Amino acid sequence: MNPRTDRPTGVIDRYRNLLPVTEATPVITLGEGSTPLIESRKLGALVGKGCRVFLKFEGANPTGSFKDRGMTLAVSLAAQRGAKSLICASTGNTSASAAAYAARASMRCAVLLPSGKIAAGKIAQAFIYGATVIAIDGNFDTCLNVVRELQQESTVAVVNSINPDRLEGQKTAAFEIVDELGDAPAIHILPVGNAGNITAYWKGYQEYRKLNRTSRTPHMLGFQAAGAAPIFFDRVVASPETAASAIRIGNPASWGLAKAAITESGGAIDIVTDDQIFAAQSWLAANEGVFAEPASAASVAGFIKCADPARRSASCPLTQLPEESNVVLTLTGHGLKDVAAVLDRSPAPLKAEANKESVLRLLS
Repeated sequence: MNPRTDRPTGVIDRYRNLLPVTEATPVITLGEGSTPLIESRKLGALVGKGCRVFLKFEGANPTGSFKDRGMTLAVSLAAQRGAKSLICASTGNTSASAAAYAARASMRCAVLLPSGKIAAGKIAQAFIYGATVIAIDGNFDTCLNVVRELQQESTVAVVNSINPDRLEGQKTAAFEIVDELGDAPAIHILPVGNAGNITAYWKGYQEYRKLNRTSRTPHMLGFQAAGAAPIFFDRVVASPETAASAIRIGNPASWGLAKAAITESGGAIDIVTDDQIFAAQSWLAANEGVFAEPASAASVAGFIKCADPARRSASCPLTQLPEESNVVLTLTGHGLKDVAAVLDRSPAPLKAEANKESVLRLLS
């Protein structure tokens, strides 16, 4: 049998007319996008009123995070412009994605990581894809400052979200949600670190609204970790701290754009603690069978917080949620990215003798 040739292989093919590409653009793809939109009836029950809650599971992308959506476009356009190398600062997911797409494009890739502060699963990806991995003394913001200095090098493409091509690719997740639900949700909840994703989703929803493919745009609700919440506190956090390493950022590159998205959408920015993040990660896996990395669980922790009248802030859009509304939560990365975050707080396996009776005793 011949393979099918009529299905899109990635977000550029699927949404070509809505992206800044031409027929001359070489499409560097790993088949990203088209990720699952999973309904959680248990989360829906927390708000009641016939509302439905959906999980956009971006951990199903090729390198396990939402970064692949933006990377396919950034690398494709970099190749069209003649770049030979890619470089990025990263808390882990961007480095994994950049390294994979660089390998696909036969480009060199260098990634700058905060020394000693990257989940093992993510740094392993950067190594196996062939990137040059450089550890920098300092945090993510320190790494990004170094990368900014390399922006003017003609043969080097910076593929952090300061590159607008990244956000163009990431907006396709909003397109997919509307295509599947038939309209935009009433509220969209995301984790916020470098703040590019909430910016990109808002851009996608706005573009679909202008094309009359949706009747509305959602309220954008972002959650930062309490120890790394510069947008919430409205000040740079010089030494951000959170176990959710993907959002351990004290000076987001897309800060201004994210604040605009929140304001224009009638949304809000809030915080959750690491304990709330870990509790949400465990709840999600045990109740819905979805394993998301800690940063991803910030959206679930935020939803649970807002669903509780005693804990939510007055500005939370969930306080005004109409009946039979849809709410979407983005899960940005797969839990296998950071297994240490689970193993470090898990008990040792139970031990049994190699016979049925011994196993049954433990089960009872």
